[in-house]
Amino acid sequence: MPFTGPADDRLALRELLETYADAVTRCDAQAWGATWADDAQWSLPDYPEIGTTHGREAIVAMWVEAMKHYPGIMFEAWPGSIEVHGDTAVMRSYTAEVYDWPDGVHRDRGQYDDECIRIEGCWYFSRRTFRNIHRQIGPKGL
Repeated sequence: MPFTGPADDRLALRELLETYADAVTRCDAQAWGATWADDAQWSLPDYPEIGTTHGREAIVAMWVEAMKHYPGIMFEAWPGSIEVHGDTAVMRSYTAEVYDWPDGVHRDRGQYDDECIRIEGCWYFSRRTFRNIHRQIGPKGL
């Protein structure tokens, strides 16, 4: 079963994912950073120049710099599976991004494999690994 564990926890994890996506679209570093555990790890193996970043503070700093290159981004995410095991969970989610770059409109799709942790009643991402699934570049103005 791709969705296991208490429904309240699965809803809270969906809301964590939705909060993350909303913060990306709004370019809100404070809200985005609040989705990560203090000792989190973010891995981007398809971007070896970035690799893996450790700790919320470093993750947010890296994201703030990266987001300067994505003005007007529209970011969506939805879960493919959520498995809750007490105060930990694993989640697989899919993403769709649309943004303008000088070479045209990019439409990217990706997959996150996540580990989440509940701390003092709140869920956070403790480990996120992102992989590209598909990238499409079209002409500007569409």
